Amino acid sequence: MSFVAGTTQTLKVAREVSPYGYFLSDGESEILLHYTELVGSKPNIGSEVEAFLFYDSEDRPAATMKKPLLQLGELARLKVADVHPRLGCFLEMGLGRQLLLPLSELPESIDYRPLPGDEVFVVMQHDKIGRLVAKLAFEEELSKLVFPAPAIWNNQWVEGWVTKTLQLGSFVILDGGVVGFGVYGLIPSSERIRPLRLGERVRARVTYIREDGRVNLSMAQRKEVGRLEDADRILAFLKERPNGAMPYSDETEADIIKHKFGISKGAFKRAIGKLMREGLVTQKGSWTHLTSESETPAAGADASVNEGTEKL
Repeated sequence: MSFVAGTTQTLKVAREVSPYGYFLSDGESEILLHYTELVGSKPNIGSEVEAFLFYDSEDRPAATMKKPLLQLGELARLKVADVHPRLGCFLEMGLGRQLLLPLSELPESIDYRPLPGDEVFVVMQHDKIGRLVAKLAFEEELSKLVFPAPAIWNNQWVEGWVTKTLQLGSFVILDGGVVGFGVYGLIPSSERIRPLRLGERVRARVTYIREDGRVNLSMAQRKEVGRLEDADRILAFLKERPNGAMPYSDETEADIIKHKFGISKGAFKRAIGKLMREGLVTQKGSWTHLTSESETPAAGADASVNEGTEKL
């Protein structure tokens, strides 16, 4: 038998060496079980204990009687404890120490990388010299654990964890499984109201259930509901503006609308259209005005000055 980091083995207590702890034996080699790694009462010499094997902070083989959240080759969702800009993320693994998710496993864009408190699906592996590290779990591992979405989920709001995030969209494991795995879904980039981090908790609406049981998602309300909320938000924004005017209209570029209001240009136009039909706003060129304000000559003159000087 050999000592393999990341596995739990039944070993015999060979001897006690103070002030360090107990040396455990597999009949050929010994490994240290430090006093701080004991659980329960002290073991007797010659008795057997179950111990999880790992490398300590000085890269020496060591044992613990504490139970990890996952073992070598297993998949689990672990919380991000800390982030190091050059090393990667450190994940809580249930032993009072962290498991490294290397920088090479993280998205290239910093905006998409996890923050402390986020939770990522990973598989425990060895690095080149046998130390324990985490590897991101992707579709090939996760697809074996998810289930098809039920038909009643259509247009329902659901929650889950981002498992992969790209410019084209973000992949999500939705809640619902008894062991933490639910339905596999995708939030296309056009349906995100902001960039999503790997491991971020997200709430989204099921827009389409595919034949394979996976779902398409949106972070926005349905158009008829979203139009009301967007219109109210734009109206409130205008009321806080000097002279009730803003340098955004149907002519404004989509990326500016997305950055300023967190909605698509189509949603913006629908909301503005609603406000115009109700006589609450009017548009002049690239500017949108509250109707009551634009009817005042002085306000219109001030707005003209703003049009020439204000930056988007």
